[in-house]
Amino acid sequence: MKNVSKVWIVGASGQIGKALNSILDRCEMEILNTDIDDVDITNAEEVMKFADRNRPDVIINCGALTSIDECEADLQKAYKVNAIGARNVSIATKRVHAKLIHLSTDDVFDGKSTKPYSEFDQPIPSLVYGKSKLAGEQFVKDFADRYFIIRSNWVYGKGENFIQDLLALAKQKDVIHISNEAFGNPTSAKALGQFIIKLMQSNEYGVYHVTCEGTCSRKEFAEEIIRLSGLNTKIVAVTNDEDEVVSKRPAYTVLDNLMRHLLENMKMPHWKEALAEYMKII
Repeated sequence: MKNVSKVWIVGASGQIGKALNSILDRCEMEILNTDIDDVDITNAEEVMKFADRNRPDVIINCGALTSIDECEADLQKAYKVNAIGARNVSIATKRVHAKLIHLSTDDVFDGKSTKPYSEFDQPIPSLVYGKSKLAGEQFVKDFADRYFIIRSNWVYGKGENFIQDLLALAKQKDVIHISNEAFGNPTSAKALGQFIIKLMQSNEYGVYHVTCEGTCSRKEFAEEIIRLSGLNTKIVAVTNDEDEVVSKRPAYTVLDNLMRHLLENMKMPHWKEALAEYMKII
């Protein structure tokens, strides 16, 4: 891979980290995988020592506290991981002259819009998770020289996610209540990982919204999952508060991939196409 010989994946056991490991070519580069037991990103000294010892060309920060409920229950932990952790990784990135790819979230928006959010819309998070991730984005901008901030939406891959939770419930119940008020862009971790690999070979730095093409309600997403699974569970539309699978979060978080559309060779599959591929292998 051009100009990339060593990649450090922070939070490698998560869905995006696993997807990256499945598609990166180990014949072309060395991959350094770490999680909290290897390097605690909230500990600045640990982060600097690892960066100094290994001198990565690219750091991909997938590390985060993503549980909405846990973030709301423990504000200090949310900010320590999602903000201070991002700060430490950003400082280390500049220290070793690496590129930084920082994974953020659609939850930096409050979900009150009636049109897709572009990279140029002002983030106004409503929950602690979104607020802490936005603080992390700001630290990236403050401390990293060469960075890509990637916000995505309804990501699924290998590990715990909406699809796995829905299918587990569908094997127990004939009817599941899913919100018809929540809208987003279901995004395959594999497709997102492939985009990240293309992006890290470029110098097109900045903030990117990266999702699969197309938009749907969470109910429509659930219905397509059930259809592809071959199960007979019925999906019934309810409000956000009544959703049986997802904790309450911003309702409308559809992302406009404006920056991605301005670049060449940065395509993403339609969400139904990516979902069908994923459902064949789980």
